Amino acid sequence: MNYETGALQAPFDFDELAGLLLEQGSAVSPSEVHGCLSGLLSGGIAAEPERGLDALGRALDLAAHGELAERIMQLYGATALALADEEFSFHPLLPDDEVDIETRTAALAGWSRGFTAGFTQALPGNDGAAGLSEDCREILGDIAAMAQAAVGDEESEEESEGSYAEIVEYLRFAVLNVFMEGAAREGQSGPAPGAPLH
Repeated sequence: MNYETGALQAPFDFDELAGLLLEQGSAVSPSEVHGCLSGLLSGGIAAEPERGLDALGRALDLAAHGELAERIMQLYGATALALADEEFSFHPLLPDDEVDIETRTAALAGWSRGFTAGFTQALPGNDGAAGLSEDCREILGDIAAMAQAAVGDEESEEESEGSYAEIVEYLRFAVLNVFMEGAAREGQSGPAPGAPLH
C-alpha cells in the first residue's frame, strides 16, 4: 500500500519499509511502526520527526538508523498532517488488498499493538490515563482488543473480507477521535473532543 497525505503527497510503500526493517534485523512490521507513530501523535508527542523517532525507538525497542530512520521520520510528519487534516485523509498503513486476508488481518493486529504501545509511551507518568474521557478509554480498549484480531475458522472469505473492511474503517475514525481529543486537551485547534466524524 502506498500511504499518502494530501498535504505532502509523499508515498510510503509497505514493501519498501518492510525491506528496510529487515535489513536492520528488525522483526517489527511496517504496520506496527505506523500504528506506534499514530499512537505517539494521538497521545500528545510533538509532531517533530526526531522526537517521533526517539519515542518510537523506546516504545518498540527499535534502533533505526540510516535510510530507515529517514523514512520513519518522513512517515511521522506525513501521519501528523493526515491526522490533523479536515478531509480525514488518515488511513492505517496496511498491506494491499491483493494480499491474503490472513496476512492483512495479522498486519491490522500489529498496527493495533503498535498504536497501544505508542499511546502508552506518550502518556505522562502512571496517571496519564486519568485525564482521558470515557469515550476515549472505550476506544483504546477496542484498539487493544484488535491487537488479537485473527480470521475466524467459521467465516467464509467474503465474510472475512467484510469484517476486515469494517474493522479498518472503525479503527480509522476511532484513532481520529482519540487524536482530536488529545489536540483539544493540549489546547490545539481542531474539532471538539468526541465530535462525530461520520
